[in-house]
Amino acid sequence: MKILGIDIGGTKSGIILAEYNGSEVNFLEKTSFPTPATPDDTIKTLLADCKKILQNHKDITAAGINCGGPLNSKTGVILCPPNLPGWINIPIVDIFKAELNIPCYLQNDANAGAIAEHLFGAGRGFDNIMFLTHGTGMGAGLILNGKLYSGTNDMAGEVGHIRLERFGPVGFGKSGSFEGFCSGGGISRLAESMALEKLQMGEPVSFYPNHRSQIDVKTIADAAGAGDELAKEIFAISGTYLGRAIALFIDILNPECILLGSIYGRCKDLLYDSMMREIKKESLVFSREVCKIEACGLGEAINDYEAVAIGIYGVNGA
Repeated sequence: MKILGIDIGGTKSGIILAEYNGSEVNFLEKTSFPTPATPDDTIKTLLADCKKILQNHKDITAAGINCGGPLNSKTGVILCPPNLPGWINIPIVDIFKAELNIPCYLQNDANAGAIAEHLFGAGRGFDNIMFLTHGTGMGAGLILNGKLYSGTNDMAGEVGHIRLERFGPVGFGKSGSFEGFCSGGGISRLAESMALEKLQMGEPVSFYPNHRSQIDVKTIADAAGAGDELAKEIFAISGTYLGRAIALFIDILNPECILLGSIYGRCKDLLYDSMMREIKKESLVFSREVCKIEACGLGEAINDYEAVAIGIYGVNGA
């Protein structure tokens, strides 16, 4: 079957047409464009591109729509994603279903990542999976007993909001949160705070020469790779809190695998030791021994699979 994948992002949006044979996916067409400032302009451009594809492919089964939450997948409404200002209570599924005349399904990006890894990535063959986005933010998608678990009102998996310390970097509106210590934005804020302490004591910081500089995770990772002790310490702290949170998830969910997104895939060597120390210290050995923890199998290509996976999952009635 052929599936349209529609991705709505804060920076970039686009469409992928893929063919699915029951086990593998073959990408046929792909378009992308910078996300316009308004929902109306974005939707208009996406619909126009979809209709061009539909003109050439009459046998498209369904469309999957991937967007940051919060959203309601059951009603097909985008509620108010922080990375999409102005997208408030948008009935996106009804809009696309009416215009394209094919079934449409909506999920948030964390759930989409979990479904994609379950169908095509490192979660293949497992019934109990946790996918952590580990990118700009920190959210989770859950496959439990072989099915997506989204909770009572689609808010399951908002793990970034868990407070791990009373004080710490701010993430998801809460200081000391999981997102504060372990997301891209949180690691940058932690690095800035620790670097300022050094600078104010007259000590140079290789990756933060002055307080006007911008710090991102790549800059810190490059410095750590070059031997900068402060940069290595920042990642060790983040890895410790990553492990602390994962230990909680292991004890509560007893999953077969926990798969981590982009930052872990790029920075595993800087996070692994401190993460595993905390996991071994805090989690139940019986649960830990049956859970593998690794980078997501689809790597940087996961964005291409997510929206398509939503469509496949919806068609299969899972």
